[in-house]
Order: sequence, then C-alpha cells, then structure tokens
Amino acid sequence: MRIRATVAALSGALALSAFAMPAAHAADSSSWEAASAKALAAHSGKTAFSSDAAAADLGVTFSDLKIAKAIKVGTTAHVSTTVTYTLTHGANYDISSDDFDSGPVIYKGSSITTPDNLLGGEAPATCTKVTDTTATCTGKIDIYPGEGDLLNSDAGKWSAGALALQYSTGDYSLQGDLGSTLVQRYSKLTVNASPEPVKKGKTITVVGKLSRANWEDNKYHGYTNQPVKLQFRKKGTSTYTTLKGIYSNSTGDLKTTTTATVDGYYRFSFAGTTTTPAVSATGDYVDVQ
Repeated sequence: MRIRATVAALSGALALSAFAMPAAHAADSSSWEAASAKALAAHSGKTAFSSDAAAADLGVTFSDLKIAKAIKVGTTAHVSTTVTYTLTHGANYDISSDDFDSGPVIYKGSSITTPDNLLGGEAPATCTKVTDTTATCTGKIDIYPGEGDLLNSDAGKWSAGALALQYSTGDYSLQGDLGSTLVQRYSKLTVNASPEPVKKGKTITVVGKLSRANWEDNKYHGYTNQPVKLQFRKKGTSTYTTLKGIYSNSTGDLKTTTTATVDGYYRFSFAGTTTTPAVSATGDYVDVQ
C-alpha cells in the first residue's frame, strides 16, 4: 500500500487517495492499498469513501514499534524505510489468512485520526507467528516525493502507527503514537578552494553552496542563513578540524578565506536541523608550495 493522505479544506472532507494499485490480493480482488485507504479515511470520521455499515474494531493492538530516527527524502527518487512491530490479536484470528493483513503508517500532526498527512507502504507487512495471539511484523513505508507525497511544510517530526484489517468485513484496528521519526529534506553541500596550487602564507578563497530538496517543485534550492563550518584536514591524516564558522547567504551560497599553511583538504560541514539532515562536502585538496 502506498497512501497519500492530505487533510484539506475540500468541503470539509479528508481527501485520502490510493495510487499505483498492486495486483489483486491472493484471496480476492481486494487491494491492500485501497482497503487500507478506506479504513484510514473512515477512521478519521471525514471519509471520502462510502460504506454500507460502520466498520468494527478487530481488537488488534500493536507495540514495540521500531523505525529509523530519520528518513531523508530527495526530490524525485522513491524512498523506503523498514518498520518492525509486535502485533497482538485474538486467538480467533489467523494472521496467515488471505483475509487478514497489517502494515505500518507514519503521520504528520497531533493525531492519527486527524493527520495533516499520512503515508504507508505499497505492500502489507510480513508477520511471523510467535504465539497463538502474538506475531512479529516487518513492513515498509514508501515515499514518492516526485508524485506529490510531501509538501515542504511536512518536514520535521512524524509519528508512527500501525493498521490491521480484515478484507471480507472491512473491519480494522488502527493505533498511533507508537514511535516517531524525522522526515527530512535531503541536503547537499559543495566546496571549492582556490587557487591551486598556492604559496604558503597566501590567501585561499573557499566557496560552496548549501542546498536542500524542495518537495513542491522537485528541485534543489539554497538553504539560507544557516551556520556552516569551514574545516581542514592535513594531508596524511584522517581528522578534520574546524577553522571558522560562517552563514549561508540569501541563496545558500558560502564564501570565506583562510591562510595557506600546509597541503591538505578543505570542506564545509553543516550540522543539520530537524527538517534537514547534516551533510559535509567532499574535501577539496590544495597543494601548498
């Protein structure tokens, strides 16, 4: 399942849409993606799907969810991250049945029932029986920035949850606040030190650019007014030391100077924020004569 969920002021409804429908479920024509989208929309109380009867809670609960601390998302490439969790169910449910599936979700906002955005996986999780009432599950979250899954305002903290559903009845269980992750706008950092070579004691000018993914136009733009460190690594060593700190300008560009002392590598390094991951440029070698 890949769900793109956007809470929008469209007649006060929650517009949840399912895309890239996978092949038919093994038991019938029900799709994990479509069935999950329907369950999530219905749970919000603002469904764009119709239903003959209200779905019942399966009584399934989730615990021990583990997800990456951060998910770095660029402008177009598909990003997938693995989620594991424990599923607890009634003894009357056969989790290996074609009629039962489960999967993880992540959501932006204070509640899984009223998310600003919500994403899941294209396929259900794989669950392995531990006891008659518990199973360990491994699933994925799939993100497609090039297809509008994210807005720039979505960057930052997301919460994690899980869903279990029964295809034949449409009944499901949904639980949030099981963990959290950062969904971040992928960052890039460049550097160029000149002149090369340079005489000892002369001035070296170091320029570069800090940029990050824009999920709304699918391009990289300068990350403005951010603290960046100029660092140096002497030839033959493996450790960089900080020479000074500067800020990116209104277009994300960087420029500073330093004095040539010995042969070595210059780079810029950015510590990152909650919305943008840390990044360091590949060192640029300068031969000092």
